[in-house]
Amino acid sequence: MTAIPFCKFHGFGNDYIVIEREEIGDAELPQLAVEMCRRNTGVGADGIAVLVRTGGDSDWVPENSDADYFCEIVNPDGSIAGFSGNGTRCAVAYLHYKNIWSDKCLRLATRSGVKTYDLLERRDENEFWFDAEIGEPKFASEEIPALTPARRDAVVNEPIDVGGKRYAYSAVNVGNPVACVFVDDFDFDWRVVGREMETHEAFPERANIVFVKVIDKHNIELRIWERGAGETAASGTCSSGAAVLSAFLLKTDRNINVHSEGGVTKVVWRDDGKIVITGSATFTFCGKWVS
Repeated sequence: MTAIPFCKFHGFGNDYIVIEREEIGDAELPQLAVEMCRRNTGVGADGIAVLVRTGGDSDWVPENSDADYFCEIVNPDGSIAGFSGNGTRCAVAYLHYKNIWSDKCLRLATRSGVKTYDLLERRDENEFWFDAEIGEPKFASEEIPALTPARRDAVVNEPIDVGGKRYAYSAVNVGNPVACVFVDDFDFDWRVVGREMETHEAFPERANIVFVKVIDKHNIELRIWERGAGETAASGTCSSGAAVLSAFLLKTDRNINVHSEGGVTKVVWRDDGKIVITGSATFTFCGKWVS
């Protein structure tokens, strides 16, 4: 039997299990994620975040990375995510919680590039607030990726048929593909639509599906169906994708409060093109996974 130490954090209800790479040993990461993330028989989570220090001999770390750590995000279905705003924020909070990292700034390598996390404050010991600079959005159809009748510089108001009904979606890649459907309200079975859209042939790598209600120029509200995880209370990438597309379509300004069922995430799409997310990661508990 092996015992893998872990800690669990959440960002506005979007919960992640954080593990250090050296603790996993020879365990198969996809299967480990499936078992640990199960709500009824496992720890229960929207994914796992695995950390490894750069500069070592781990084959996980990208070559020539100038980051401090690398973080691998694995979804509850065992698939690998390119990035997770809340998952990586939970991982960085873990490093502070364990007193492994003391500098306010940390550079974190992910499969979608290096992101920068600045610790803003620590509340009541267990709640950590960060600004996270996550890079620039990608709009072209091949960068998302989204299959459209012809190449698009930006995928905007693209028709899609789901469950016998036609919708219009706009899409962007903010580390993960995000497809947004703008709605007047949430009085429809958006979970069914989200589940079908996630695996639609229009999205060869699947997509996060976000239903967006614009409240005013500085506020939007979301319902989220996350790729590989299903319904979630919050999502950093979905929040940033929805905020960027809202601004791109001139529905809002570039400084937005994103309301989800878990809380409010602040997203700024700066004039230099970079996205900054402000949000929290809260410690829940630590334990050992015995298998």
